[in-house]
Amino acid sequence: MPKFPSNLRSRLWHALVIAPVVGATALPAWAAPPRCEVQSGPQRTPVIELFTSEGCSSCPPADQWLSSLKGAPVVAQAFHVGYWDYIGWVDRFATPANTERQRTLASVNRLTSIYTPQLVRNGRDWPQWRGTRPQQAGQTTTEPSRVAITLQQADGVDQFSARVTPGEGVAQWSAYWTVTEHGHNSRVKAGENRGDFLQHDFVVRQYTPVGQYQGAQSLGFVAIAATATHPRQINLVVQDPRTGEPLQAVSLHCGG
Repeated sequence: MPKFPSNLRSRLWHALVIAPVVGATALPAWAAPPRCEVQSGPQRTPVIELFTSEGCSSCPPADQWLSSLKGAPVVAQAFHVGYWDYIGWVDRFATPANTERQRTLASVNRLTSIYTPQLVRNGRDWPQWRGTRPQQAGQTTTEPSRVAITLQQADGVDQFSARVTPGEGVAQWSAYWTVTEHGHNSRVKAGENRGDFLQHDFVVRQYTPVGQYQGAQSLGFVAIAATATHPRQINLVVQDPRTGEPLQAVSLHCGG
């Protein structure tokens, strides 16, 4: 092995240490990993809410219709309700909070009762869904957004933060968070759907309303842990507190 003077050896070693590797991209040691983040667009994103039950024989077609919205530019949510449980089959996805959400929408829509399956589009009762192709339901409106939202994963895998900035003319706003999951199914053993194998997407696993606000605000949210093999979405819907009409909405999928 050839010998070099000590000063030359030092210069050669220094050059090898700092020389870049061809074809490689080095990140600084302090560089943070990219955030999982979504920002709302200039147009209002459609919000589709389905109120459904595994104990309702007319609900499976509506469940299938909603599933066809996967990949569409909408915020879709399936709120399972439990007021048909008495027939003989308890819907494991139903919660009292989901039923309360439906009652709130019925009040602002001046409905005298609640029912399943019910589709609500942008805060309004939408019985016309039966004659509407899912592609039409998922078309982005040309109506300008009245609120800007930035939603991102925070420090923990189940922690999220949002910045909501209302536009001109929005004096007050409220919001709600949901966690939805795809790919759930049930083999129903009693009730109206006895013997049926039901499949569900956009299942609301957590529904969390927040208060009323004025001006720009930052919101935090701790989601329930993701269910293995069921893709999870974190949704934030900002709405008019008087009418329940969505002003803007976003959906975030971070792989959990």
